[in-house]
Amino acid sequence: MNYKSTRDNSISVTSAKAIAQGLSEEGGLFVPENIPALTKDDILSLCDKTYPERAFEIFRRFLTDFTDDEIRYCVNGAYSDKNFDSADISEISHLYSGTYILELWHGPTCAFKDMALQILPYLLSVSAKKVIDGKDIAILVATSGDTGKAALEGFKDVAGTSITVFYPEDGVSDMQKRQMTTQEGGNVNVCAVKGNFDDCQNGVKAIFTNEVLKKELDSMNITFSSANSINWGRLSPQIVYYISVYASLVKSGDIEYGDKINIVVPTGNFGNILAAYYAKEMGLPVNKLICASNANNVLTDFINTGVYDRNRHFYTTISPSMDILISSNLERLLYHLTDGNDKQIAEWFGKLAKDGRYEVTDDVKAKIKDLFYAGCCDDNATKDAIRQAFDEYSYLMDTHTGVAYKVYNDYKAATGDETKTVIASTANPYKFGKAVYEAVGGNTDGLDEFTIIEKLEEHTGTKMPAPLAATKTKTVRFTGSVEKSGMSDVVLDFLRSR
Repeated sequence: MNYKSTRDNSISVTSAKAIAQGLSEEGGLFVPENIPALTKDDILSLCDKTYPERAFEIFRRFLTDFTDDEIRYCVNGAYSDKNFDSADISEISHLYSGTYILELWHGPTCAFKDMALQILPYLLSVSAKKVIDGKDIAILVATSGDTGKAALEGFKDVAGTSITVFYPEDGVSDMQKRQMTTQEGGNVNVCAVKGNFDDCQNGVKAIFTNEVLKKELDSMNITFSSANSINWGRLSPQIVYYISVYASLVKSGDIEYGDKINIVVPTGNFGNILAAYYAKEMGLPVNKLICASNANNVLTDFINTGVYDRNRHFYTTISPSMDILISSNLERLLYHLTDGNDKQIAEWFGKLAKDGRYEVTDDVKAKIKDLFYAGCCDDNATKDAIRQAFDEYSYLMDTHTGVAYKVYNDYKAATGDETKTVIASTANPYKFGKAVYEAVGGNTDGLDEFTIIEKLEEHTGTKMPAPLAATKTKTVRFTGSVEKSGMSDVVLDFLRSR
């Protein structure tokens, strides 16, 4: 299994090279040259396996240049009870008959990014020994809130690595900011950017393709890599939990093998729902992929019209991890849906960079409509959804899962589809305590973050997870803020100081 670039499919690299490099040199994303198939027997064999064992079976189909022992080292190191508060790694909550919440936030930072970013350091260290042995790796991350902390936690004090995280100064929750700025570790660096997530993401991509910077790093015996989902090593672990939840539902008797399920995903950068698409293409019985967006509904409009247009108002919402107008992983989907037409992909994304807009062909539009349903909602509707789920089912959702729940209810009302459905829950509600407390009827006027959390605990009978509670007494280490034009200087200054 080799990996090709979405913008130049004459490039073909091993999985180790794709993971270590992160982004192709011309700016394309690495994709598998083919999508491996899972048979009925393959999926049924996963039912009685643990999460690490399931992950092993999926990874060995994609990481063919890794030995079995190397893959076991990665999955067993990442998915253990020292990293996750659940022996099952993720949890399934039954909201009501036929509707399941896949809780992906039982890791050390209480967000779904832990599912990938606990294993990425292992994948990267093994990959580095294969293709860049002897060089240190400088990890660059743009975050809309959750990726940053999860990456910092995964890479803190990992030998041979450093990590710099950029986040939008006014575009994350108070708890997300506190998690990042109090991060421990001698190899970590965090900086706010005066702009939104797209500014952070574009800045990181520009650093990756800056030849002057790369030459300077080469003189320091350092190479860049990424912990964003542009890196195949970040995206591929997300495939595992969709296949795993299906196996768990078969094992519990909630479904029989062959029953199709819907998968609902709140998404901004399109990575999490793209992983569900890969699982479907591998053979997972999936009926509809339901893409849920907040007020930044560029993906909703694209899926419904085939026109991607980022030239629109940017909203700062209560679901900040979805406050994105440039969804990087969409490039991978379109590469597959055009049967690997790299010239077409380069043209479309060239137009996106130049004009902020492109339109796909009628053939691709039809394929997208067949695969996906898309919907969106604003902050008020999100809060209403959180309140309804709590009042009716005593289930407390975060502000991203609330978006997914609202869009799923809209989908059911529009289609009448009663297919059993899995809703991906991407964060613990206490990461967004102010908005969640307001959603369930609380008044936050004049209250500080931790007072709000105490009131939310009292009101709902739930508890803030220990990793979030621990931030209360931690010292803020990182207070820097730069214009987007200064991001490369932040990276170089940090690397020179080490």
